[in-house]
Amino acid sequence: MRFDGVGRRYGVRGPWVLRDVQLDVPARALVRIEGANGSGKSTLLRLFAGIDRPSTGRITGRPRAAYVPERFPSAMPFTAVGYLTHLGRIHGLGGPEAARRASAWLDRFGAAGHAATPLAELSKGTSQKVAVAQALLAEPELLVLDEAWTGLDQQARDVLDRAVAERLADGGCVVFVDHDPRRLAGAADVRYRVADGRLVPEERDPAAGTAPAAGPRVIIEAEGAPGGVPRPGPGSAAPQLPGAPQVSAGPGDTTLLTVPAVHSDALLRALLTARPPWHIRSVTTAPPPGAPGPDTDHFSTDHSSTDHSSTDHSSGEGPRP
Repeated sequence: MRFDGVGRRYGVRGPWVLRDVQLDVPARALVRIEGANGSGKSTLLRLFAGIDRPSTGRITGRPRAAYVPERFPSAMPFTAVGYLTHLGRIHGLGGPEAARRASAWLDRFGAAGHAATPLAELSKGTSQKVAVAQALLAEPELLVLDEAWTGLDQQARDVLDRAVAERLADGGCVVFVDHDPRRLAGAADVRYRVADGRLVPEERDPAAGTAPAAGPRVIIEAEGAPGGVPRPGPGSAAPQLPGAPQVSAGPGDTTLLTVPAVHSDALLRALLTARPPWHIRSVTTAPPPGAPGPDTDHFSTDHSSTDHSSTDHSSGEGPRP
C-alpha cells in the first residue's frame, strides 16, 4: 500500500490536517501511529481504511480493509449478533457463515450473553467488543484500529492482542493508534508521529535494540525447515516470523525460539504451515529474568499435531472467528 503526496483537509478553504504524506506499507507490517490529540491521527487512519479520500495525492494498493473507529455508533436498530451478521454479509460472507463467525467472535470476547441485546442497550465495554468483532470477522488483509483497546476489559484486550498477531501471521497488515505506550510494546515494525500535518518516522534508538514486548514469554523448541530462521547467535532474532522471536540453539539439532506469549499461537501456526513444516518438540513458559529454567509443565510434545492454547496446530489453522 502506498501514499503518494497525500493531503487531507475538510472544505475547499479549510486548513490542511495532513500534508504531503509519503508512505510505503508492506504486507505483514505492524504500524503504530502516534501524535498529540487533534494532530490528525484519526484522519490518517480513515485514509488507510478508505473511509476518507485524499484531498490531494494518491493512495494505491489498498488491500481489503476493516476499521475500528474511535467512536462506535451504537444507536442502530440491530442486536449485537444481528449487526455482526449484517456486517459479515457486507464483507461478502454468506448468511450462515456470517452468523457463525459473529457468534464465535462474541464468545471469544466474552460477550456471548449479549448476542440478542440491542446495540443501544449495551454497556460501553460490550459495545466496544462488538465494534472490534465487526472488523475481525471478515479476516481483513488490512486491519485499522483507532484506540480499539479503550473500554475493553483485560481479557478482551488480550484477545485483541492475539487477533492482531493472527492477522500478521496470515500475511495481513495492522495499523493502530493507542494512548497506552505499552500497547504491543516492541512488536511494531515501524512507528510514525503525526505533527504539524506531517507524518514523521519515529527513529528507534540503535543502542537500545529491539525492545521485547511486555508480559510473559514462551519458548518453542522446534526442528526442521533448514534456513527458515537466521543461524543462532547472541541476541539474534527472526524478524520475518510473528513476534520477531529471539533465536538460540537447542538440544541436538533443535532451535529455540523465544517469543512474547501473545504471539505464540501465530508463531506456531507459521512454523507448522511452512513448506516443509517445522517439527514442534515442546512449548514452555519462559522464566522471568534471573529465574531458573523454564516451566516445562506448560506444554511438552514430541510431535507436531499438538494443541497449544486455542490453536489447532495439526492443521496449521488458528481459531476460526
